[in-house]
Amino acid sequence: MSPLPPGSAVTARHVLRQALRRQRRPVLIGVTLLGLHQVTEALVPVAIGVIIDRAVVTGDPWALAYSVAGLAALFTVLAFAYRNGARQAFAAVEREAHLLRVELAERALDPRGHRSGLRDGELLSVAASDAELSAYVVRVAGFGVAAVSALTVAAVALLVIDVPLGLGVLIGVPVLVLALQRMAPLLSRRSASQQEALAETTALAVDLVSGLRVLRGIGAQHHAAGRYAAASRRALAVTLRAANTKGLHLGLTTAANGLFLAAVAGAAGWLALRGRLTIGELVTVVGLAQFVAEPVQTLGYCVQLFAMARASAARVARVLGAEPLTRPGAASRPDRTDGPRLVLDHVGHAALDGVCLRVDPGEIVGVLAYDPADADALVALLSGRVPADRRGGAVRVDGVPADDLDIDALRGAVLVEPHDVTLFEGTVAANLAAGRSTDEERLRAAVRAAAADDVVDGHPGGLGHRLVERGANLSGGQRQRLGLARALHADPPVLVLHDPTTAVDAATEAQLADGLAGARRDAPRGTLLVTSSPALLRITDRVVVIADGRVTAEGTHEHLLATDARYREETLR
Repeated sequence: MSPLPPGSAVTARHVLRQALRRQRRPVLIGVTLLGLHQVTEALVPVAIGVIIDRAVVTGDPWALAYSVAGLAALFTVLAFAYRNGARQAFAAVEREAHLLRVELAERALDPRGHRSGLRDGELLSVAASDAELSAYVVRVAGFGVAAVSALTVAAVALLVIDVPLGLGVLIGVPVLVLALQRMAPLLSRRSASQQEALAETTALAVDLVSGLRVLRGIGAQHHAAGRYAAASRRALAVTLRAANTKGLHLGLTTAANGLFLAAVAGAAGWLALRGRLTIGELVTVVGLAQFVAEPVQTLGYCVQLFAMARASAARVARVLGAEPLTRPGAASRPDRTDGPRLVLDHVGHAALDGVCLRVDPGEIVGVLAYDPADADALVALLSGRVPADRRGGAVRVDGVPADDLDIDALRGAVLVEPHDVTLFEGTVAANLAAGRSTDEERLRAAVRAAAADDVVDGHPGGLGHRLVERGANLSGGQRQRLGLARALHADPPVLVLHDPTTAVDAATEAQLADGLAGARRDAPRGTLLVTSSPALLRITDRVVVIADGRVTAEGTHEHLLATDARYREETLR
């Protein structure tokens, strides 16, 4: 079964069925071998009873020798079948969990976004935990069918020995299983609550770790730790409730098994006293009654496992079936260098109201938003994270409406680099190239333009210096400059930078501004700087001022400094 497209009606049932279909070959092999294992295990007490009646009671040494050889062969098949059947079942679970994690990662990284409503930490929990728990349905299939096979063989053997006794097992076991099944909805609800609480705690942990520098800076780390402790206590309480329910279910299963075993053994003993059963048949009946407890417990365990798998599959389905946040068109970007590269025509989003601006080829345009929320809204809109139904007006790239462009064409035309830069584990060169073919000269040129020479030359490895995850072995300013170098190296037709110098000192900022101007001006490219930095606004060709969501002024930086008191106050403070 192929992965379902985003926005399709994906349910937990779809996820579970897909797992069984994709793993049907190992599932069939595992079911066959595990069923064979349970059948041979059920035949062990039958074989022992036959040996007692035909070899031990009769005293026939040849019959005893044949019987022992047959019993050895039975145990050989039993061991071989379980070892290989369990291997197939567990391998299928791991393969399916891997496939689900890949699908979840693709949806989470889809450039169109998704409407799942889950935060990064929750998505991480779904991919790490729920994907594996959903794949447990494969294990349920293998062990469930094996348990049913064992119960069938035991029931048939009991029917052959004594019909009423066999009917008692055939009727009693399904009644017992159905009674235990009534707890499945409660197990599913408790498992779902547990997974949601753990995901919420994981999401909070991811948020706190990513914002740890800011929290320390404002002295709020103790408050944040308290919030995490409270969330962790809630997760613990929910987990304990789920564990209590599972324990109750297991206890009831064990108690019911014991009572069922006692009833069968008592009935068999009474029949033996009345002469209706031989010694060997009595041993077989007691052995089978004791053995039946194992597949019944397995079925009870499968009920628990399936409840957990269904609850997690529902969370997986929430991500896989989430509607795309945006729906790009299919048009390609025209190969043109004349006319404006970027146009916003009476755009409205969040607090923005009728914003108009344009970026011409070779032009660097600054945007000063007095309210940071307006700047965030503008950057979100240009980065393609705002669906068409949540904004007004039109955005055009090289004369083509952005909504009509193919997602790759749009991403290739407009690159938005936020001030909170994300770097990946690997070398500096790999982070700057970002998968593109390049050479050292181009990388060095981008590094110089971003005033990041000291970041590269300050390490013996240079461009080969290895960064840890999120570039945590660099300072905030170093990460920002490498992020800018990566954006300049990409050389997009339209580059949007949002406060790219918030973590650098004034001297470095001035050097960076000159390098940026040299890299982006006098070429058929457009650059939009969303910033309040006077050093960056100084290199712009003109500045668009946004106040209360509207464009209130436009002109060169020097002209606005001379004529607009508020502009002067905002940029020179």
